[in-house]
Amino acid sequence: MGTEIVGLIMLALLIGIIFLGFPIAFTLLALAFGFGYLALGKLVFSLAYFQTIGLMKVEELAAVPLFILMGFITEQAGLMERLFQAFRLLLAPMRGALYLVVLATATVFAMATGIVGAAVTVLGIMAAPIMIKANYDARLSAGVITAGGTLGILIPPSVMLIVMGPVMGISVVQLYAASFGPGFLLAGLYILYSLGRSFFKPSLGPPMPMEERASSGWVILREVVLGMVPLAALITAALGSILAGLATPTEAAGMGALGALVLAAAYRKLTWTNFVAALQNTLVTSSLVLFLAVASNIFGAVFARMGSADLITQTLLGLEMSPWAMLALIMLLVFILGWPFEWPAVILVFLPIFYPVAKQTVDALELNMVWFAALIAVNLQTAFLSPPVAMSAYYLKQVVPQWSLTSIYRGMFEFMFLQVIALILIMMFPDIAMWLPRQLYGP
Repeated sequence: MGTEIVGLIMLALLIGIIFLGFPIAFTLLALAFGFGYLALGKLVFSLAYFQTIGLMKVEELAAVPLFILMGFITEQAGLMERLFQAFRLLLAPMRGALYLVVLATATVFAMATGIVGAAVTVLGIMAAPIMIKANYDARLSAGVITAGGTLGILIPPSVMLIVMGPVMGISVVQLYAASFGPGFLLAGLYILYSLGRSFFKPSLGPPMPMEERASSGWVILREVVLGMVPLAALITAALGSILAGLATPTEAAGMGALGALVLAAAYRKLTWTNFVAALQNTLVTSSLVLFLAVASNIFGAVFARMGSADLITQTLLGLEMSPWAMLALIMLLVFILGWPFEWPAVILVFLPIFYPVAKQTVDALELNMVWFAALIAVNLQTAFLSPPVAMSAYYLKQVVPQWSLTSIYRGMFEFMFLQVIALILIMMFPDIAMWLPRQLYGP
C-alpha cells in the first residue's frame, strides 16, 4: 500500500472521529503521529518539530493574543452594553427595532473584537430578555443574535484572517481590506431580511413600548456620544493604522489592547478582578487557537509528505470542469468541511490541499487570490450557523434557556441561507471584496 493511500485513510478516519465528538486538536496529533510513524518512520517527529517552530516564527500570529485581549477588555469595560443602549434608545420607534439594534451593535463591535463566543453570549444576555418582554419572535430573534455575533470572525480584526494570510501567502493587511465589503454586505442582508419581515408581519418585531424609550432627545444624544465615540476612536486607532500602512497587524493589536485598557479605566471598569478575568480568558482562547493551529499544521505537513495532498490536487486538476464550476466545487467542499471542523483545521489542513487548484482556477478567471481568500472567509463563517456543530447555537442556549434549541437552529438556518446568497454575490461581483484593496493599495 502506497503512502498516498495511507494518507487518505488517515484523512477519512479524521473526519469520522471528529463526527463522533472527539477533540479536534488531540485527534489531529494522534493520527498525524500514528499514521506518520507508520508511513514515514522517525522522520515524522522531525517534521512535527520543524513545522511547529516554523509556525511560531510567523510574526502575524503575535497579533492573535493581543486582539483577543482587546476584545475581552472591551467586553469587561461594558462598551458593548453602552453601544447596545445607544442604538436601542435611538431606534426604539421603528418596527423590528431590536433586530436592527442587535445587528448594528454586532457589526460595530465586530471591529473591536473577533471573538464569536463572547459576542453571541453578550448579545444574548443583553438583547434576549428585552426581546422576550417585547414579544419578539423567538426564532427570528435567535437568528439575528447568532448571525450578528458571527460577524466578528469575518470583519477585521478577525483572528481567522490573521491565520489565513500566511497560509495563502497573501498580505494580512490586504485581506483585512478585502473583508470589509463582504462583512458589511452580510450585515446589510441581515438587516434587510429582519426589517423586511417585521414590516410585512408587524407581530414579529413590534416597536419598543413607550416605557422603554428615552424621555428626551438629550438622553438619546448623551447615550449615542458615550456609546459610540469612544469605541469608534478605538477602532480607528487599531484598524485605521493597519489600513493606512502606519502599523503592522501586530503593532496595531498592541495599540488596540492599550486603547481598550484606557477606555476601561475611563469608564471605571478596570478593576483588578476584571483585568485578571480578561487575561485568563485571553490565555485560554489564545492557547486553544494556537494549539489547534500547531496540531493542524503538523497533520497537514504529514499528509502532504505522504503524497496524499498531491494525489487529491492532481485528481481535481484532472476533472474537465470550467473555472467557475471548479470554484463552485471548492466552495462546496469548504462549506461541508466547515460543519465538523473548526476554522483553524480547515485553513491549515485542507486549504493547502485546495490551494494549487484554486490558484489555477483564479488565474484562469483573471482574478486575485485575495478575492478567493475573502470567499473562503465568508464560507467558513457559515460553519458557526450550520448544524450539526454550529457552536453559536450552544453559546446562545446557555444564556437564553427559554428558547428551545430547535427554534435557535431554525432561526440560524434562515441566516445561513443569507450567507450563501452573499457568497454567490461576491463570486458574481468580485468588486464587493476587491474595491477597497484597490483603492488603498492599487491593482
